Amino acid sequence: MDSDTVKMDGAMPLTVLSEEEQLFRSSVRDFAEEQIMPLVSGMDAEGKMDPALPRKIFELGIMGIEVPEMYGGSGGTFFMAALAVEELARIDASIGVVVDVQNTLVNNAIMRWGTEELKRTFLPRLCEKSIGAYALSEAGSGSDAFALQTRAIKKIDGYLITGRKLWITNAAEAGIFIVFANVDPTLGYHGITAFILERDTPGFSVGKREDKLGIRASSTCELILEECFVPENRVLGEPGKGYKVAIETLNEGRIGIGAQMIGVAQGALESAIRYSQERKQFGNTISSFQAIQFQIAEMAVEVEAARLMVYNAARLKMAGKPFAKEAAMAKYFSSEAAERVTSRSLEIFGGYGYTKEYPAEKYYRDAKIGKIYEGTSNMQLQTIAKLIL
Repeated sequence: MDSDTVKMDGAMPLTVLSEEEQLFRSSVRDFAEEQIMPLVSGMDAEGKMDPALPRKIFELGIMGIEVPEMYGGSGGTFFMAALAVEELARIDASIGVVVDVQNTLVNNAIMRWGTEELKRTFLPRLCEKSIGAYALSEAGSGSDAFALQTRAIKKIDGYLITGRKLWITNAAEAGIFIVFANVDPTLGYHGITAFILERDTPGFSVGKREDKLGIRASSTCELILEECFVPENRVLGEPGKGYKVAIETLNEGRIGIGAQMIGVAQGALESAIRYSQERKQFGNTISSFQAIQFQIAEMAVEVEAARLMVYNAARLKMAGKPFAKEAAMAKYFSSEAAERVTSRSLEIFGGYGYTKEYPAEKYYRDAKIGKIYEGTSNMQLQTIAKLIL
């Protein structure tokens, strides 16, 4: 993709970004275009990530963006993590979500809730070589996340965890998992506890890999836990405080999904612009027709509005100010906008858009998940209404 074809700086005001952020964004964009773009079609068709790609992503330094250098990270900011997810998703939403889960969920949870021992044990690995996964959802607990049935039974020096997790992103490749289980179901959600498990834990296995509509190169699998022993020092936070870990981490994760969706929408917009400038009908490029011009203009407005909402939520989070409402708004609006923008992009391609010869149909498929995971659009509206009222 020739980034000069569509002047991105016209769609993303440079006044929003510092010089350091601009340079960082450019480096991730170059990587995505040079290293990921040639692999996108094959990964989508095969439904799995190219095996050489994780090493390259780690080498770029974007799997531990916020992690302090003392733990092997890049010492960057949350906003930079959002920029990375956006730029990756512009090329492939699957790789965008791999990096998103690593940074906004797994790393953030350990940095905020982990003991010094846990930070020194796991953060360097997550920054250098180990992909992480965040295991909250179950077959009977999706939007009602705290209805989870996975059980952790207290033993003298640890816990035995038994249960099944579903829809776990990064599960096929992950070596480190944050798993939520209830230590005392009689306490309801006050019994939920977060644990750190490693892939080689006896009794732990990765089950069925879902065959998905979109983000196909990103693995989504079932986890099976059969009396997995977890030492007491692998509790993340405190026993019974897992609901706080989940709520506060997912608030940040929603900004990451917002960034992924604006990346998808931007990629679809750029593709539609290029095609409209090449495709001729009635002796003229279709970009000369007002009907197409108006559609592209409306798409650009939606992308820009979504981008500024996501950026605002990220800035609030970085400033230490309340951001839960803004994160929910950004996640809701960006995912809705991505669905609309990718649909219009496909229509501008006409019949070609319905084929795999052009990228429009993939952007369209990838956009749909934004309204579903890390809180459906209805759950975001519920959160927004609650915080407003």
